[in-house]
Order: sequence, then structure tokens, then C-alpha cells
Amino acid sequence: MANRLQSATIALLSLLALIPSSAQKPAQKPAQKPPTYVDTQACSRCHLEIANHFAQASMGHSLTQITPEYLKTIQAPASFTDPKTGHQFTVQIENGKLYQSESETDAAGKQLFRNTHQLQWIIGTGENGFGALLRRDDYLFQAPLSYYSKAAHWQLSPGYQNEALSFNRILLPGCLYCHSGRPVPIANHPGQYAAQPFTQASVGCENCHGPGSAHVESMGQGDSYAKGKDPTIVNPARLTAKLSDDICMSCHQTGDTRVLQPGKTYQDFRPGQPLDKTVSIFQIPPTRENPPQDDHVEHYYSMSLSKCFRASLSKPEDKRMRCITCHDPHIEPTTAEAPAYFNSRCLTCHTAQSCKAPKAVRQATSPADNCIGCHMPKRDVVVISHSSITNHRILARPDEPFPDAAFQQTSAAMPDLIHLNRASDSAQPPSATASALTRLQAYADILKQKPQYAATYTASWLKTLSELETTTTRNALVQAALGHRDLQDHNLPQAISHLQQSLQLDPTQTEACVDLSEAYDQANQPEEAIAAQKKAILLDPFVPALQKTLVFRLINGKHYEEAQAAMEKYLQLFPEDDFMRKMLAMARE
Repeated sequence: MANRLQSATIALLSLLALIPSSAQKPAQKPAQKPPTYVDTQACSRCHLEIANHFAQASMGHSLTQITPEYLKTIQAPASFTDPKTGHQFTVQIENGKLYQSESETDAAGKQLFRNTHQLQWIIGTGENGFGALLRRDDYLFQAPLSYYSKAAHWQLSPGYQNEALSFNRILLPGCLYCHSGRPVPIANHPGQYAAQPFTQASVGCENCHGPGSAHVESMGQGDSYAKGKDPTIVNPARLTAKLSDDICMSCHQTGDTRVLQPGKTYQDFRPGQPLDKTVSIFQIPPTRENPPQDDHVEHYYSMSLSKCFRASLSKPEDKRMRCITCHDPHIEPTTAEAPAYFNSRCLTCHTAQSCKAPKAVRQATSPADNCIGCHMPKRDVVVISHSSITNHRILARPDEPFPDAAFQQTSAAMPDLIHLNRASDSAQPPSATASALTRLQAYADILKQKPQYAATYTASWLKTLSELETTTTRNALVQAALGHRDLQDHNLPQAISHLQQSLQLDPTQTEACVDLSEAYDQANQPEEAIAAQKKAILLDPFVPALQKTLVFRLINGKHYEEAQAAMEKYLQLFPEDDFMRKMLAMARE
């Protein structure tokens, strides 16, 4: 008996040895790869009708490469003279390409300079107008003239009315993130982009739905899911109101400052995740004397102050008002279609009897009973000429006061900033969830961009820096801030020490290099000041102020020949600078 059992066991083991190893144990699923971007064209294979509608919407043609065919729609030639500088700007088409030029002539009619660049992309949809982008080496810039639809003319681009920026306005990743599908910025080099700067030109499906590779693969394999249960793609309509609005806020809510989280870029944001994990948006608190009146890229904040939005916060999650309650991102009604389209949205919550205006007043609107015409009027955009935009604070009547909540949105921990996109679904006023490092950067940016608030935010910046000085010393941003503080206090040895430590931790900080150069200059160390300024220029080669400061540093260090060479290089890059042109003429004499 024992022999028979032994023989059977040996036979069984022999048979098992012949079975492939993969059949002996349960198959393991391969590790899932993070989904990647596949482009709108891949989405359109199954969603062609939606893709065609979206292509006609503003987002669907937010960035367009200039081609000979596209040039047929461009109004050119055109010219404009800047009344402040007297410089002449022209737009012209030559050999199937679009160019802009800037030039100046003296009193005798002699041309002092001409600076011409080819434009390669049109940015904007044309509703209010559009601008143009150009490339210098690997950097992208805004062109000095934009086309304004209402004026039907090329004039100075937004922001150029206050500052002579010529062809030197670098386009940072935060700007192109919202105006294009997939920009490819070079890390730690603001304004520099890959050889192919856009893997997708206009805003596309994946900007709102997230990377589509997993979904395309799943559908290609014949997978099917119940409605709203597909785990391979993000459907904003199935998200919480907060996460859904975060997608829209990533572009339609600027605030007064935006701060990227440590190690993050704009490309790291994924629909369905809290926006605050990538970038925090802060607003200077309004007061009753200075209420919030700006409509430009403040759509979410304006909506959040409306009665419609605030009343919905007490409702179940799926009944709360959100951006897509009124907007279908796939379909953009024409100007003629908009009143009826948005009336139908209003009537999902209201009725025709809800309107208390007299019938004669309602019939007098164009067209009759135009809800948005009365309750969401278009207003002029202060910062962009010839432009208007819809006020997203839905008003029952034009003189409706701001709600008390508008002036109670800060907290005891952060009384001087509203954290607009804090990662929470709570309906309560935002609290100070931002880290000290994030707040430090927010205060620093406000001080740089809005010097009128220096009295308030200098104290906040210093207080936050003092906190970080004892808790977060091995941080490049903190060391740079300490160096900047000590430089302002003329504590030069300490400033130099902090700035050196900062650049050891992160050598890619242009501003730290600039501060270090200034500290060395004030400490009468001209050679070190020159070296630090040159490092700043290597990081940001197209900033006129950096190049101009180098000229002064070289003169101060008695490097006269090198200073003259630096002037000549400067004018090759920035020929529009009259002051440097005169300096070079004096140096040559």
C-alpha cells in the first residue's frame, strides 16, 4: 500500500513539473501605469459630435498656429504709434508669414532702429480680440500689438499702455497653461520651452477630463461601465461641486496671487484632485469702502458672492450650484443664442413667476425676458482696452449690496488673505490652511505686484519669515527671503551668507542672484557682484534690467572694454532702448 502511494505521489509530482509555472499560481495583474495624455484627436474618434462642438467654442481654439491659410483671416498691414514713446509699430504679411516691427525715427526722419520678429501663434479667440506669440531662441514672448475686435484695429497689447515692453514680455508657464492645450516648459527656466513648445495647441478634452490613455485603452478592449462609473476617465459632472469647480478655477480664477506648492508645476494638476495640492490662490480681502468689482478672470469668486450660489450651499451635494450648472464647456452659444440658452439654465431653479420686474420692463429687454441681460450684465474690463466681460455675481437688482459674507472670509490665523481654493468641501468661510512657506511666497508676490499694500503685507511677510527662520532653515526660498530682508536692512555680511546658502540649495533662483549681486556691490566687492549678475543673466537672458545692471557693474569694476561689449550685446537684444544707445555712443567716443 505504501509503495503504491509513493508511486502515485511521484507520478503526480512529475505531471505538475510539466505544467507551465504561470498555470501553477494565480496570474498577477501587471502594475498599472499612470495614465498619459493622448490628445483631443484620440477622443474625437468616439466623441466626434462633442469634439466638433467644442472646436467651435472659445476654449477649442484658444491657441492657433499661424499658417498661410490662417493669414487670410488677419487684418494686415496695419500700424500704430505709441503716444508715450513715439515708437511706430507695424503688422505686415510677407511670403506667407506674419511679422510685427517696432521702429523709431529722429526729427530729421532718420531711422534710429527697427526691430522685426516673426509671429508664430495667435493667442485668444477673438471675442474681445487676440494677441500673438513669437519665439526668441527657446523663449516665448507676447507681441507688442494685439487686435481688438470692437475697435477693429491693432493696438498695444494689454499691459503695454503702462510700460514699454517691446518684444520682451516673457510668457510664463502659468499663462500658457490656461491658453493652450499642453505647453512644454523647461523646469527652472521661466519662459523657456521645449523645441516643440506645445504638444497640443488649443485647450482640449484632457484639460478638464484628465489624461486619457487609460480610457482609450479600456474602450479599445471593449470594457463597459455603468453610467458615471467609468474609473478610467474623470467626468466633472460626477465630482463634488468643489472638485468640479477646481477644474474651472485652475484658469478662471486668478486672485491677487497664485503660489505653486513646493516641487509642483502647473502641469501637475489633474482634474478630480484638489487644485490646492498644486497651486494656492489668494485674494486680498475686500472692504465695504473697496468692494470686489473686478470681473476679469475672477469668475468663481464673483459667483461665490451671489445669492444663488450661497443659497445652494445648504443643499445636498448634487444640488449645489457650480460652474457647470450654467455652462456646458462643450457648447458655447452664439451671441444671438445666449439669452435663450441661459434662460433655460435659470429656469432649472427659478420660474417665470420668480421675476418681480414689471412685464413692460421684461419685454423691453433685447430680446424680451433676457435673464442674463438684467442679472449678469457685461462690464468693461479695466485692464484690457475695448473689452467687456460678463459679471458673474448674479444680482437680483443692480443696486443689490454685497453680502456680509463678502467681508468675513478671512480667519484669525490668516486675517489678511482669503484662501480661495482651500482643499475643503465646507460651506464655512475659508480658514488658513496654507503653510507658512506658501504664505511667505504669497506676501512676497503681493509686495512685488501691488506696492500700494506695502504697509500691510511687509509686516505679514516679516512675521511669517521670522517663524520660518527658526523652523525651516534648510530651504532655498527661506534663505533667499532672509537674504533679501538683511539686504534691505543693510546687514550685508548676513545677507551675503543667506543668499549664498540659498543658491547652494537651489542654483536656479534668478532673484537670489540679483540680490547677491546687489549685496556684493554695496559691500564694495565689484568682482563678486559682476559674477553674480552674470549668473542671473544665464538664468534669464531676455530681461533688459538684468543686462543693463551688468553694464553698470562692469563700469563700476573698471572693465570698460567688457562694458562696451555688453552694451553692444544689449542693443542687439533690445534695440529699442534709447538710453543705452546714447550710452554706447558716448563709450565709443
